[in-house]
Amino acid sequence: MISWYHVAVFAWYVASRPFVGTGIPKLNLPAPRELIRVVRLFRYFRLIVNCIAHWTFRPIPIPEHPTFASQDVTIILPTIANGGAELRDTISTCLRSEPYELLLVTIDANYDALVKLASQINAKKIRVLSIREANKRRQMCRAIPEVVTKITIFVDDDVVWPVKVLPWILAPFENAKVGGVGTSQRLKRPEQQSAWGFLGATYLERRNFDCSACLHIDGGLPCLSGRTVAYRTEILQDEAFTHSFTHEEWRTMQLNADDDNFITRWLYSHGWKICMQYHKECEVQTTLEEGPKYLRQCLRWVRSNWRSNLTSLFVERHYWISQPWSTYSVLQTTITAWALPYDILIFTSWYQASKGWSYAERWYLFTFLISWTYGFSKTVKLWGHFLRYPADAVYIPLYIAFGYYHGGIKLYGMLTLDATTWGSREGADADNRVRMIRLPPYGSMPLDAPDGRKSESFDFPPPRPSRAMLEVEQLPAYDTHHKHHPIPLDKYRPFALMTTNITYHD
Repeated sequence: MISWYHVAVFAWYVASRPFVGTGIPKLNLPAPRELIRVVRLFRYFRLIVNCIAHWTFRPIPIPEHPTFASQDVTIILPTIANGGAELRDTISTCLRSEPYELLLVTIDANYDALVKLASQINAKKIRVLSIREANKRRQMCRAIPEVVTKITIFVDDDVVWPVKVLPWILAPFENAKVGGVGTSQRLKRPEQQSAWGFLGATYLERRNFDCSACLHIDGGLPCLSGRTVAYRTEILQDEAFTHSFTHEEWRTMQLNADDDNFITRWLYSHGWKICMQYHKECEVQTTLEEGPKYLRQCLRWVRSNWRSNLTSLFVERHYWISQPWSTYSVLQTTITAWALPYDILIFTSWYQASKGWSYAERWYLFTFLISWTYGFSKTVKLWGHFLRYPADAVYIPLYIAFGYYHGGIKLYGMLTLDATTWGSREGADADNRVRMIRLPPYGSMPLDAPDGRKSESFDFPPPRPSRAMLEVEQLPAYDTHHKHHPIPLDKYRPFALMTTNITYHD
């Protein structure tokens, strides 16, 4: 068993003394320049520890006599697609694992098209459900009470499952304390790799790296991705979860986006453990957008990360104690990680500090700095990708440049956190207004008035000219300072008041 104390000591030594044994003179830095040492330690200490953690991470093996089988699994697939080869491939590869049932949740406008698609696939295990307006949280809530199995798996409509994925996903649930299980993810490799495709692939590679490293050290991770994720059904069908999932707030708004972030935080705040199966046989393939759509996709991810990580750090706050390494390594980087200012500070500080050196010594110094910064620290998370696809090394300069550019996306996302638009998928923003709904001012209605917000029925009226009228009419005020007591499930399930199409295919 690896000792993380000794790993931390080693990483501290390496990060604080990078030039020992290189022949480069020791620096006697004036007090203001000691800042460089703080920056270097703060930035590279976590990188070295995370490298060791990721490289030594091992998935939970499949037991010889598993408690759970494929018939203990229901797959929920929310979608706004009305068909197409990509959705067909997702459904087909999921059904290949022989789950108990697949619940395909769409909107009323696409219901008939997906009924037809299900019939063409000729899958007896598909049920098609629908709600009026597109919203992933509400589509999930529509299907959750229909589940009768012990395990529920959420799947996006653009993924492809490997053949043996299900036994790997189910293996961690042998531990009764595990509430959620994620998978490793990679981009579908096109016949001809493009620059945009490479950037998308690196996003998923970095995500696999960070999640596996943090889970290995203290059991934390930033988010269980909804591309393919499994939960114990008892968690999702709990009354308290249902209420909180449909009443999350961001500042003065009711938030109906960021579903996977919420569920991840819910598991941790309620004492559940999370696992990730980083293994080739549990590697889900997906697609990402290209061109300007990819940039808009990055902006959506950035906003989601800002909202969730700020909530974790300053609202829920238990992560500082329960997951100190993940807090330092991942959560706080939302605030502190800005690549371009960091690199300018480091190179400028070294330049100023080495003014008394000879030309040869300074040349060696900056050769080392460039090699360390651009040959190791910025690319080490992608080494596995380059081993599989060496030809992609030509994109390294693009990757580094995009990392600096992404800082601008991150800054813009920070300034526009109330926006929830996708902008990267046709039809995805048709019902964007339900993702973030402004709450009325406190005291605008009596606190003892029933909480009759129409969002609980997922039945929103069409937009009206007067925004104020819409806000007050939709969302009566309520006292959020009073702790919610357990609420009868039949009353507060968001789908209970809605007439919904259900079709079985035999």
